Amino acid sequence: MKDIHSGLTVAVAIGNATLSADNTPAAIDLQGYDAAEIILDIGIGGISFSGTNKIEFKLTHSDDDSTYAAVEQKDVLGVTVGTGGIIKALTSAHAAAAAYRAGYKGGKRYLKLLADFSGTHGTGTPIGALVLKGRGFNKPEADQA
Repeated sequence: MKDIHSGLTVAVAIGNATLSADNTPAAIDLQGYDAAEIILDIGIGGISFSGTNKIEFKLTHSDDDSTYAAVEQKDVLGVTVGTGGIIKALTSAHAAAAAYRAGYKGGKRYLKLLADFSGTHGTGTPIGALVLKGRGFNKPEADQA
């Protein structure tokens, strides 16, 4: 087996929780890394999602951790980016837990991920998100156990 453990660190973008409203996005600092992968971990939908009652995951980036802009298609791998930096939208039934990923190649220092809730969410949806930071300048990376 090849070792990827020594070349990665993990940052929490959205802490594991059952959410029914927008999260407060944490700034993920990518300084010292040349690669990032966003991992979404979404449980069974708490409601019947629709075009009105939905969750959109919006990714933004910044050079200075002050002024953030929505990512564009050229900044992301593996997903189609929607208006406002949407990298995943829950707009129909989400009957089983699933994981999704998107690669970031935009070149900015900071990332933020917002779970943007629209409509009525009387029952929450389990959500978590991580950013894997790779190709770091310090190797091996410190353990995070």
